[in-house]
Amino acid sequence: MADSAVFEQHRTRLWGVAYRITGSVADADDAVQDAWLRWQRLPDGTAEEPRAYLTTVISRLCYDQLGSARARRESYIGPWLPEPLVTEGGPEDRVTLDESVGIALLAVLELLTPAERTAFVLHDVFAVPFPEIAGVVGRTPEAVRQLASRARRRVRAGAPRRTVDRAEHRRAVDAFLAAVMGGDFDGLLGVLDPGVVWRSDGGGKVTAARVPIVGAERVARFAQGIARRFDPETMRMLPREVNDAPGLVFADLAGHQVGVYGFTVYGGRITEVDAVLNPDKLRHLDLGNL
Repeated sequence: MADSAVFEQHRTRLWGVAYRITGSVADADDAVQDAWLRWQRLPDGTAEEPRAYLTTVISRLCYDQLGSARARRESYIGPWLPEPLVTEGGPEDRVTLDESVGIALLAVLELLTPAERTAFVLHDVFAVPFPEIAGVVGRTPEAVRQLASRARRRVRAGAPRRTVDRAEHRRAVDAFLAAVMGGDFDGLLGVLDPGVVWRSDGGGKVTAARVPIVGAERVARFAQGIARRFDPETMRMLPREVNDAPGLVFADLAGHQVGVYGFTVYGGRITEVDAVLNPDKLRHLDLGNL
């Protein structure tokens, strides 16, 4: 049996690969568990380069999942957003955001083919050489190079411009929260980009806008409508890290409901709001610890 300590050294990287390829916390967890079981069955000393071996294993597992996942998402009700990652706070010394895990970018990756997405994530995010990726997607190294190049162009065309400055991002989110909770319509207009887009992912399970809301005034009025239903006795709106960027979590302690809000910020203003409300995508969150 292969050394379990070696696997644990790479677990965080493997989960990161899986989440970026699948956009799903649950699928990433399953893939890592499957990779662990395969690693356990591997005779000791078989993998000369454990990092490369395990990266290939986890990538193949996730690549195989993408076909069925795309079919499910074609029948999805309303906008589809990735399952969010929520933490209480980021490292204090980190001054830039991790663009590769942002909700907006992961949503753009949905536009790619499974092979393009896998090649892009492995090469552009994790610096995996093309020959190793070729073994994952069943193509030649040159074909994989073309896949990654095509994916890169599509991502650049579709991904929104965003700041990587954590402080700038946080200021915009803090200003948004203060304006919403304070009923300050002009303050909201001041922090929202004129072309801001609000997407709500309810998956048909909860009430949510089924088409994106576009424009600062429309988004401001929509946000104010949500705020008017806010009961401070039983509800909380909490600043949290959402996919490695300052975001917000709504928690209804009485109704045991939760919503996660991710933001894209550029030029000091919010250009996108991504609201994940589908309870199926929030099962991994511990409401009691929010």
